[in-house]
Amino acid sequence: MAKSEDEKDLKQADIEEETEAKELADADQTQEEAKDKSEETQTESVEEPAVDPLADLQAALEKKDDELLRAQAEIQNIQSRNAREIQNIRKYDGQKLAEAILPVVDNLERALAVEVGDDDQVAQIHKGVEITLKTLKQALTTNGIQEVGQVGDDFDPNTMQGVQSVPAEGAIKADQVATVLQKGYVLQDRVIRPAMVAVAQ
Repeated sequence: MAKSEDEKDLKQADIEEETEAKELADADQTQEEAKDKSEETQTESVEEPAVDPLADLQAALEKKDDELLRAQAEIQNIQSRNAREIQNIRKYDGQKLAEAILPVVDNLERALAVEVGDDDQVAQIHKGVEITLKTLKQALTTNGIQEVGQVGDDFDPNTMQGVQSVPAEGAIKADQVATVLQKGYVLQDRVIRPAMVAVAQ
């Protein structure tokens, strides 16, 4: 009976030792896990820099300033382009009208080139055509339209079109206009119609 009691005590002691050893092992494991978790938290804290609200606001402000400057530059370009277009419209606004009138001027000049003779009635008509032509030319000049291409002028390929070559004679030298086949006209600095000329060679 005493032996049974001793065995029971020994067994109880072994159980207590095993329990104590297990508790110690669990405690060590808990400490290790806590240590690992602490290290992970520290690592995350190092990897994630602190957010600076002032820096973010400064960056946003610089971006808005850049967008504003670009918008102002675009507006200025549009205004400059519109100003140039308006200037060109005002400068060349008579071009279409001039192009329509020039054939009339040509026909009146051809009519005046015809011999009148002694007929008074024809002479009066001739005089009326002459006055009409003068009035039209005056209107063209007032609106900045000028004739180009006169006999004796140096040939200018920008305002003249050479349709034939003729020998240089008398006061006409080489590369000068010998004959004007059709007058040319310019509006300010724009050629409306180049003069058709014969060039001396």
